[in-house]
Amino acid sequence: MDRRHFIRNASAFGALAGLSALTPAWARSPLTHGPLRQPGLQPTVRRRGLVEYDLTIDRTPLAFGGRTGSAVTMNGSVPGPLLRFTEGDEAVIRVHNRLDEMTSVHWHGLILPNDQDGVPHVNFPGIEARSTFEYRYPIRQFGTYWCHSHSAFQEQLGHYAALVIDPAGPEPYAFDREYVIVLSDWTFEDPHDVLDNLKNRPNYYNFQRQTVAGLLAGEGMGARERMNWERMRMDPTDISDITGATYTFLMNGQAPDPGWSGLFRPGERVRLRFINAAAMTFYDVRIPGLPMTVVQVSGQHVEPVETDEFRIGVAETYDVVVEPADRAYTLFAEAMDRSGYARGTLAPRPGMTAPVPEMRDRPSLTMMDMGMAHGGPGMDHAGMGMGDHSGMDMGGEAAAPMEGMDHGAMGHEPPAPDHPAAAAPIMAHGDHAQSADEVAMPGVDNAGLRPPGALPDVTPHGADDHGIANAMAPDQTRSRLHEPGIGLGDDGRRVLVYTDLRALHPEPRRAPDREVELHLTGNMERYMWGINGKTYAEDPLIPMVYGERLRLTMVNDTMMNHPMHIHGMWMELENGHGQRIPRVHTVVVKPAERVSVLLEVDALGPWAYHCHILYHMDLGMFRVAMVQRPDDWDAETLAEMYPSGLPAGFPRRDLARG
Repeated sequence: MDRRHFIRNASAFGALAGLSALTPAWARSPLTHGPLRQPGLQPTVRRRGLVEYDLTIDRTPLAFGGRTGSAVTMNGSVPGPLLRFTEGDEAVIRVHNRLDEMTSVHWHGLILPNDQDGVPHVNFPGIEARSTFEYRYPIRQFGTYWCHSHSAFQEQLGHYAALVIDPAGPEPYAFDREYVIVLSDWTFEDPHDVLDNLKNRPNYYNFQRQTVAGLLAGEGMGARERMNWERMRMDPTDISDITGATYTFLMNGQAPDPGWSGLFRPGERVRLRFINAAAMTFYDVRIPGLPMTVVQVSGQHVEPVETDEFRIGVAETYDVVVEPADRAYTLFAEAMDRSGYARGTLAPRPGMTAPVPEMRDRPSLTMMDMGMAHGGPGMDHAGMGMGDHSGMDMGGEAAAPMEGMDHGAMGHEPPAPDHPAAAAPIMAHGDHAQSADEVAMPGVDNAGLRPPGALPDVTPHGADDHGIANAMAPDQTRSRLHEPGIGLGDDGRRVLVYTDLRALHPEPRRAPDREVELHLTGNMERYMWGINGKTYAEDPLIPMVYGERLRLTMVNDTMMNHPMHIHGMWMELENGHGQRIPRVHTVVVKPAERVSVLLEVDALGPWAYHCHILYHMDLGMFRVAMVQRPDDWDAETLAEMYPSGLPAGFPRRDLARG
């Protein structure tokens, strides 16, 4: 946003401080019991599978928590209108840009033609000021998704909306009512000023940091740990770059007091479609007194698993089914750094509320988040040495259970035996028996790569520390998919972890043809972010060959969590479940973690790949996955990808997308 325009608007709208936030109709608390499914925006046209919408992007004065700011809105609201389709529809969406600047709409998680993906200067020119652009693409999937701007900081300013696609056939899970829950974060500051503040002082918004005296004293640290923190110029409480010091945390566009609310009839199964549309904030979601059964992740069906809490990274989507009793419940979405929360209410009657839980103590990063090696050779599965751990904080994530361990043994209570079951069997933590279709142990195939679906090995960091653009490379990286994440898992609640996720139906998983390793790098003190120590401007492309099966291994050299997203193709998360590894459009990579995904490279063209933390992406944690046929790559690049030549019979199978 142009700074002068922002300041001028803020002044003009200051007189409207009493204006209520304009919440879209689908997200308003109904006065009576609503329908089974939330109605979306009324289409301009709906006939014989053709669904047309008109969206207007404009600046609108909106109030959040009693203050008014200038939002970039879709059809005048934040979030924008709910767009609803059915699998098999043809979508036609006309976007009318009334801004004085370029805009765009990216359809997050949708598999569609390259020129409809909506990333300016990558696969379309953008939507110029005061102009209209028409998107047209087939709907070939189902599930919970969302859309947002890929232009400047418009996403931070409110330019996002929910998108739900109903399946052509029946759902595998029974439910009687649904609500879409969009979580986001709002600042009254100009986002450019926010970025300037971070570049000038990276801990500008961290009001929870340790005192100088406390840090020097170590507050329980060993000498090595204290030295490492000082060397990185980083505080152990640097969990989120931007905090509640400037953010108002929103649920369906509403600030926590009084927050969003939705009604239900006692005895109903209620499906909640959670979308994290925040620019920077990870949320820990729970409904005190009400277990949640996770049934869909990234719009894809998974085997149902019951949990008390889940962490939703930026851009992720989770669908859960709950069975509330005749009482009110609080939907509590606590910021990962504990600097604030978003809040909503589920109730059987209007006006009912439930207690709001107290905020938990702020978490702190540990030596495990640094990837410090302990014990050298002979590491166990967790990547921790069996030798001396003096000076190491064994709380928090270090104490998280390993895959295959019963979470109940770690203080997690099993589900109550009289809790009603969902339509499909419910799995609790630790209930996944290892079956013949699962591959969890390391090993290699004929090409020297481990089998598809297997977890990565504990791996020492290479000699390349990526220079000044990377503050400190970890000694080693390993899979942390079994860990709930910093600040979770030590209070007796069951917490969803990535190793709990199994695709509802097994599928043959073709072995990868090659592996690409990318390091997520950053320097918090200088507020620099990149991949392999370089920004997008310095190293823009990830070359890919149309038809190949690619293993993409992401190594997090930083102390921050990074939600990584690739456009146009599914990622198959290698979480140890063989033929049941889940498909995701976004995956969170924890500090000092090594995560691998499989890609069926079946979509020609340039596709964005990036961290979905908006300010990290803006500063360089962004690449273009360039997919071309073998003959379209120059011989040198092709030789770098396949030194021994392309695999026999390449490509191995029909790439028709479904």
